[in-house]
Amino acid sequence: MRIFGKVRHRPSASWRQATDRAFTLIGDGRYEDAGALLTRAADLEPWLSESWFNLALLHKFRHDWDQARAAGLRAVALLDRETGAPDWWNVGIAATALQDWPLARRAWQAYGLKVPGGPTESGEPVGMELGSAAVRLSPEGEAEVVWGRRLDPARMEVLSIPLPSSGRRWGEVVLHDGVPHGERVTAAGPSFPVFDEIELWAPSPVPTWVVLLEAATEADRDALERLAADAGFAAEDWSSSVRLLCRTCSESRMPSDEGDGEQHLDPHDHSEPGHPGPLGHRTNGELWVPERECGLAAPPGLVRGLLDGWVADSPDSREWRDLEEVC
Repeated sequence: MRIFGKVRHRPSASWRQATDRAFTLIGDGRYEDAGALLTRAADLEPWLSESWFNLALLHKFRHDWDQARAAGLRAVALLDRETGAPDWWNVGIAATALQDWPLARRAWQAYGLKVPGGPTESGEPVGMELGSAAVRLSPEGEAEVVWGRRLDPARMEVLSIPLPSSGRRWGEVVLHDGVPHGERVTAAGPSFPVFDEIELWAPSPVPTWVVLLEAATEADRDALERLAADAGFAAEDWSSSVRLLCRTCSESRMPSDEGDGEQHLDPHDHSEPGHPGPLGHRTNGELWVPERECGLAAPPGLVRGLLDGWVADSPDSREWRDLEEVC
């Protein structure tokens, strides 16, 4: 097969050695050294799409989006198949990071996805209806998996209230990678992929608060979550929604309590059973602990009013204390 007048051939031993060594260095976080080797590989085999795909991948790891876009476009120009190539997915991520919407549309369509509107439209892709998924925030640090709504193949709006250790807020939009690392399976049956965050794409102005509740029943707790949602914000009972998992468990196919309203003992939960809060919330499935650690996402001028209104609706079964802004 001829590409730009050159005969396509298998890469040389020197190309393979440079590339293999580069990915070993990438695994060690030595991006500069890896970049020198991948640039050398591209010089050795400029007619291989893999040469430019690898460089685009490195630039994605470095969050150098201009370079990732440029290398990605060289990779797709050398492809010998029309749809489904991961090269186009990397181009789509880089274009989304740069808000280059015409290129993002072109990339997703070239990959084989349906995108409303034409490829040259200047606005961001909307209406792709990709549904819910989970995203692993801060995957290289204190990783936390939260639920979100996929806006397009590379962005997710965070719908959970993240713990403050993640540095993320409810309502933020994060750029995420294309290959899932793990699944979450709900009691209703559907499974949802877990994507790794790459970086924050759009911050949220809504702060995160933590508050201790005295909620006599689950219905009392649920009432606060509904009250916050009706106001356009969010409340989340961290005492029941948070569990600690090792990396192996987190990146595997895991059951989720999302949507089933029932708690149970989980052999993969590495927290301490019987203690409310993010360091151990599990009970025997029957005991309700009235003291709940709750996350709230609401403006400063509204948060106390929400809590006071919640108590006023049932003062005999509800109290709150120790409100603190944490993120």
